[in-house]
Amino acid sequence: MKNSIFLIAFLVTTFSFSQTSQSDEVKATVERFFEGFHKGDTSMMKSVMMPKVTMQTAFINKKGEGVFVDDGGPDKLLNAIANRPDDQKWDERLTKFNIQIDANLAVAWVDYEFWFNDKFSHCGVNSFHLVKTEGKWKIIYLIDSRRKSNCQKD
Repeated sequence: MKNSIFLIAFLVTTFSFSQTSQSDEVKATVERFFEGFHKGDTSMMKSVMMPKVTMQTAFINKKGEGVFVDDGGPDKLLNAIANRPDDQKWDERLTKFNIQIDANLAVAWVDYEFWFNDKFSHCGVNSFHLVKTEGKWKIIYLIDSRRKSNCQKD
């Protein structure tokens, strides 16, 4: 009986550690993406992206009604990062992570605040979908929301 209890405790601890370790790896992948974003290093950003990554933004119209999705794709973002004027500071502050994992699929729901030249611009959520391939987590899909109200700053 003692051996059974020990085995169950060992398996639960091992599974929990494995899940935590995987969550840490997913979080590190998202953080590396934003490290590249802040530095203007598109190679760093690409290092954690699948070659055919999909990127979209869900906007709320000016009346606060309806939602539409802009499918700018990765080239639009990467070109904006690569050509950002030196006098512009883009600071996307990640405020909260919620990570779910099943085998080689992960979703990271990441709240953020966006600051432009040290002034608050907007907030929202980034929803990253990642796959683990060749032992590394890679971003396969990213959609974000953007709003100016109901932010943690309000």
